[in-house]
Amino acid sequence: MNAPENISALRAFKNHDLVDDISKPGIRYEKRQALTPDGATVPGLYNAWITLDNPTQYNSYTTDMVKGAILAFRAASNARDVNCVVFTGAGDKAFCTGGNTKEYAEYYAGHPQEYRQYMRLFNDMVSAILACDKPVICRVNGMRIGGGQEIGMACDFSVAQDLARFGQAGPKHGSAPIGGATDFLPVMVGAERAMAACVLCEPFSAHKAYQMGVISDLVPALKVAGEFIANPLVETQRMVDKFGRNVYGEPKTGGAAKEAKALLASGSVDLSLLDAKVEELCAKILLTFPDCTTRTLEELRKPKLEAWNRNKEDARSWLALNMMTEGRAGFTAFNEGTKDDREADFVLLRQKLAAGESWVGPLHDSIQPRNKRRS
Repeated sequence: MNAPENISALRAFKNHDLVDDISKPGIRYEKRQALTPDGATVPGLYNAWITLDNPTQYNSYTTDMVKGAILAFRAASNARDVNCVVFTGAGDKAFCTGGNTKEYAEYYAGHPQEYRQYMRLFNDMVSAILACDKPVICRVNGMRIGGGQEIGMACDFSVAQDLARFGQAGPKHGSAPIGGATDFLPVMVGAERAMAACVLCEPFSAHKAYQMGVISDLVPALKVAGEFIANPLVETQRMVDKFGRNVYGEPKTGGAAKEAKALLASGSVDLSLLDAKVEELCAKILLTFPDCTTRTLEELRKPKLEAWNRNKEDARSWLALNMMTEGRAGFTAFNEGTKDDREADFVLLRQKLAAGESWVGPLHDSIQPRNKRRS
């Protein structure tokens, strides 16, 4: 597609970005040529891709990555030639699993003043997503867990590959999901489902996320013998169990689960359909009035924004103080535990607290996974 001759640089623009260099370790920012629905390139117009690039730690965000995300969203929002923002993660294992637990355990645990400053940055990252003047599409390339689920829900659209898993990690790992989940989930899925997701912290499939209304679309990513197939680990057909409950998106059990795991192991992950679906959505948005689209976004974001702005500062204060007690214990357990045991001894903790034992003393060390293995 050729640009009309009368479209050119008509004036010198002022720079409204906060800084000229937005690069930070662990964040990639790039502009990709915008496409029309029939696949033709559009000269002079782009989609901005913001990628969390820490795949060895499942794209968990470090302090520098949070800074980079803020700057990248600000730049994309200001870019006059950007149609949409695509927010994603590197690789095919995870979009994001939340804050970097190694950094939490080794630097922030036990230092509430430091974590309070970090949470100012985190809050600004969520607010930058919610304030972006361009539609934000979360490209869910893999797990979207904990804080990753929260920043994903701050986006306007979510398109997932169907092997991805979703969920919160808060009360299981020494925190509360008050970095957005307790604000956004009740708006998106209702009070009861939000309660189950935030308190129980049980992960759920992309198919379940679609059924709940957490994501707007999903595509298969598993390729077996050259053909795409739906996630074999979960029920992907609409069906009910003997109690009349909807089991769509629920994990398979027994022999069916064993067969599904073997089928999964025989295939490979291919995200080409995910990329095509994201480009399709960007192209549909391209064919709308830009200011009318932005105004629509602003109105539709209000329920999430109202809850977020009402609670974010109280949440920051509590999360900082929690780094002296359960946050410190939970993040230490996750960082130092084994692959199969990253949780504190919850029963022992409750017993010790019920007996009046103080957090100031040996309680923290006694509930770590290494002591569970000795007993």
